[in-house]
Amino acid sequence: MLVGKERHDLGRPNDAGYPVRAMRTPEYLYVRNYEPDAWPAGNPETGYRNVDDSPTKTLLISGFDKYYRMSFGKRPAEELYDMRTDKECLNNLAADPKLAQVKRKMLERMEETLRGEGDPRMLGRADFFDTIRYTGARKHSYDEWLKNIRP
Repeated sequence: MLVGKERHDLGRPNDAGYPVRAMRTPEYLYVRNYEPDAWPAGNPETGYRNVDDSPTKTLLISGFDKYYRMSFGKRPAEELYDMRTDKECLNNLAADPKLAQVKRKMLERMEETLRGEGDPRMLGRADFFDTIRYTGARKHSYDEWLKNIRP
């Protein structure tokens, strides 16, 4: 199974998305985060706009450090989870040298499949996603957040 995301909500400057692709087999989940320096749930200063407000969100961002990082923290460029022993995906094995070949094969298979399907990111045209403008209500946008904090 392949999954991916480019854009979802507007909590970043220039409405930038969080590009990620993943592949799941019965044994492993491989995740490739293409912008590991970005915040996957939106920027902290905008209140993580990619996550709906709720009592749980309020609790997590108010000081539960381990769970905060798991929910809102930046992600490494690569993640690999053994689905047979870690169904909750808590133990990232991407740096384990014993699984380097598994990780490499999953990345190659994922990107080969995505190229075959015409994924612009795999075809060197990731900037295509920046040409698509958001047309819905902009209440979560970075620009709207800036308007509200400036006098």
